Amino acid sequence: MEFQQLRYFLAVARTGSFVRAADQEGIAQPSLSQQIRKLERELGVSLFDRLGRSVRLTTYGEKLVEQSERILFQMDEARAAIETLKGEDSGDLKVGVIPTVLPYALVKPISNFQQRFPKANVILSEGTTANLVEHLRRGEIDVAILALPIKHAEIVCSELFREPLLAAVPLDHCLANSTKIDLSRLGIERMLLLKEGHCLREDVLTACTKAKAQFQQIFESDHLESILRLVAEGYGLSLVPDRAAEGRTDCRFVPFEPTAVRRIGYALAKGRQATPIRASFIRHLKQWDWKK
Repeated sequence: MEFQQLRYFLAVARTGSFVRAADQEGIAQPSLSQQIRKLERELGVSLFDRLGRSVRLTTYGEKLVEQSERILFQMDEARAAIETLKGEDSGDLKVGVIPTVLPYALVKPISNFQQRFPKANVILSEGTTANLVEHLRRGEIDVAILALPIKHAEIVCSELFREPLLAAVPLDHCLANSTKIDLSRLGIERMLLLKEGHCLREDVLTACTKAKAQFQQIFESDHLESILRLVAEGYGLSLVPDRAAEGRTDCRFVPFEPTAVRRIGYALAKGRQATPIRASFIRHLKQWDWKK
């Protein structure tokens, strides 16, 4: 039984598909299937029921999931211990970030950190809050940058900065020349939102609920850029972080009264051994001037 086989097994178990698992692991699907069959032959049991294009865990497979997660977690801990001995200026650092933060707020601090620690291997990935929390819990990333609060027994968080939410309106909209907008005013507007699972969506809905703004939702997307382009064409309005407005001239961005904000911070898995490079990264985040 090899560690890589267990990783492939868990990937299939989580995705419910050999094809999706192979894509996730960056391996050809026949090669992944071959490794799973090899593992099954070695154990002498079937781990999956093959159901056409999908698969389902057998009783043996369900039992192996728990054990495999424990084994791989311990292996990651062993690697972390080795990285500790190697010194704080080197080693892998896996950072997960929500997509409404990475391009707007994290590019400069990440670039600066990489310059300060050139031997560090910073591996970035984007994901929704729920996915990042699960990746943290399983030890697949070292730290997550996301919107707070996060309520999870195995995750600890700390705030880094707060950023205002602005109304994004077309240039020719009647609100475009306003200096401030009452959130309740959006009750008569057509609203563009990110899809469920994105924390910015939850921040927007929470702000609108507090202001008793009952808007008409007409579009959902996984990409903030798509929403902003539609706003620019007069398709509707949206609420966006102020950093997403920087440098844009195709929309008008107006603050709210009272101010609507969201909290951004980092999250770590409880009990997971901290490598020196992760500790240096956390210090870097805390010391960074987020008003830049």
